[in-house]
Amino acid sequence: MSATFIKAAEVWIPSADGTLLEFGCGGFGPARSFATISRSMCFGRGEGLPGRAWEEGRPVLLRQFEGSIFQRTAAARTAGMDCAIALPLYLHDRLTSVLVVFCGHVPGQAGALELWHHDPRITTDMTLVDGAYGPGAQAFEAISQETYLPRGVGLPGLAWQRGEAVFVEDLPAAPGRFLRSEEAAAAGLLRGLAIPAGSRLADRHVVAFLASARLPLAHRIERWVPDAAQAELRRVEAFSELHGGRSSGIAQLPLSSAGSSLVKALQRGVPVINDFPADEPGSPAAAAVGIGATALVAIPVVWEDAVVEVVALYL
Repeated sequence: MSATFIKAAEVWIPSADGTLLEFGCGGFGPARSFATISRSMCFGRGEGLPGRAWEEGRPVLLRQFEGSIFQRTAAARTAGMDCAIALPLYLHDRLTSVLVVFCGHVPGQAGALELWHHDPRITTDMTLVDGAYGPGAQAFEAISQETYLPRGVGLPGLAWQRGEAVFVEDLPAAPGRFLRSEEAAAAGLLRGLAIPAGSRLADRHVVAFLASARLPLAHRIERWVPDAAQAELRRVEAFSELHGGRSSGIAQLPLSSAGSSLVKALQRGVPVINDFPADEPGSPAAAAVGIGATALVAIPVVWEDAVVEVVALYL
């Protein structure tokens, strides 16, 4: 399979006594050494990337590992990872988990990881906190640092307004949905995925993953939402790089599907990563097998203190 910009993901869970973050699950692909190190670790408040997100109660982006709080730099570099973001998830003011997503730039192939923030005490707009941009994206990075996004404007602004994930298949062709389309085209950025991210405070964050067709975000991206009766999950969006675009078929998952990573993520408010996605019930298994995915990352999107949807990334 071709490489993806998102390289790996892991979930950290508060210990029973609430003093540590312990390894919950992960999808690391061929990065076996990194996986072995990660599974043996735990983090206190402020320790490492997961611990920093826990302590600060907000998403934390590392644009590089060298000279930072990150504790697994050598292993991450060997695995082709060079930046990451930690996303704490809260339900009813309780930390349920910290999701860490690792990305890696490839020479000659575009990719960007961004964190956007709205603090109502400072501005009515959303502004860039930080970003990790590959070579050749200097102009895109410069305009991003100067961009102010009103609610509902641009990719992060849309995710902020809707309280749900937003995927754009062709950034340069969507100036109405992506204000930096001209600079994105020059940098070779084509796909965009924005996901609302939680915080312990009243402010809002959005994480944005941007990549090219040659270095896609993931092999497949899906969005699932619960139906009005809270009886099943319904797939409302699916995009596969391997199969050439969006899938129009209908798919459902009953909430009684106990073995489903997506259902678990919805019901628990905790990300679930299955590193053998072929054993998923229903259509996710067929999708994983069809593209040869080595991991399924199910991310619950929390908005207004409720899980409103689940984003599925096939790596």
